[in-house]
Amino acid sequence: MRIATFNLESLGGDRLDEEKLDSRLAVLRPRIAALKADVLCLQEVNGQKPHGGGPRNLEALDRLLEGMPEAEFYRASTTNTRTGGVGDQHNLVVLSRWPLREVHEIHHDFVDAPRWRRDTAIPADTDPYRIEWDRPILYLSIDLPEERSLHVFDVHFRAPLAAPVPGQKLSAQEWKTVSGWAEGYFVATMKRIGQALELRLSVDRLIDAEKQPLVAVAGDFNAERFESALRIAVADVEDTGNASLGPYRLTPVERNLPEGDRYTVLHHGRPLMLDHILVSPSLYDRLTAVTVHNTGLADEADDAEKGPGPIGSFHAPLVATFE
Repeated sequence: MRIATFNLESLGGDRLDEEKLDSRLAVLRPRIAALKADVLCLQEVNGQKPHGGGPRNLEALDRLLEGMPEAEFYRASTTNTRTGGVGDQHNLVVLSRWPLREVHEIHHDFVDAPRWRRDTAIPADTDPYRIEWDRPILYLSIDLPEERSLHVFDVHFRAPLAAPVPGQKLSAQEWKTVSGWAEGYFVATMKRIGQALELRLSVDRLIDAEKQPLVAVAGDFNAERFESALRIAVADVEDTGNASLGPYRLTPVERNLPEGDRYTVLHHGRPLMLDHILVSPSLYDRLTAVTVHNTGLADEADDAEKGPGPIGSFHAPLVATFE
């Protein structure tokens, strides 16, 4: 069994533009095929407006998978509850070779949105506002052969970019004051670690309910191994200080890679491991191989104007193989 995660870097525009899209698809198709995934967790899949009207759909993704085995896989995606279709940007999608038993979006189900009064806002907040997560977590239960279940969480946490603060931006990229930027960065951090907490609580409830479940959490965490969001999600015994809590621990599969290969993003030449597959002890015991497809990866900062390069994304796919 092969589980893979791949951030497709804003696949598709507001409407389907086949001519503009085809050059990217020509690069991405062989990348998807090389993964040979049985379960594929995708991030940043944009939704398109149909030309005839109606809710947004995943036409760009359909074009990407056209003629590939993955086109016939079972599929789940995050949705826009107001319209009944998918969201306009950054949908989460999971493709599975095996049937889906349960699909659920987790968005403030276990963690209420923190409340914060922004002192640097212009005008300053008189009442606290809710710091809500940017996206839900997509949870699936998959029916494996031999009557086993695989529990999959597809995640895309908030990037470490300051959240907007009213009256504190001169332009999309330029802040008016350091204080405003700092408060915006604080809010963004709350979004990221708050969602990590909600993921952790979701996994804990699952482990409490099922003996030695097979659990995989895959996606773009926008955090490296020793940052707060990853530490909360992993729950290492070194952090909890209690060996009896070992069954709750999730292990990042990239630990099985040579240290020099542990990166999925380049930022000003610095290699970063931002995309992860975290697995429960029972699944980790079945791990046989880990591969990161980062050859030819473009630099997300230095090459931003030139585009995502020969890999088709600024993120490298990560694949874990299990018995």
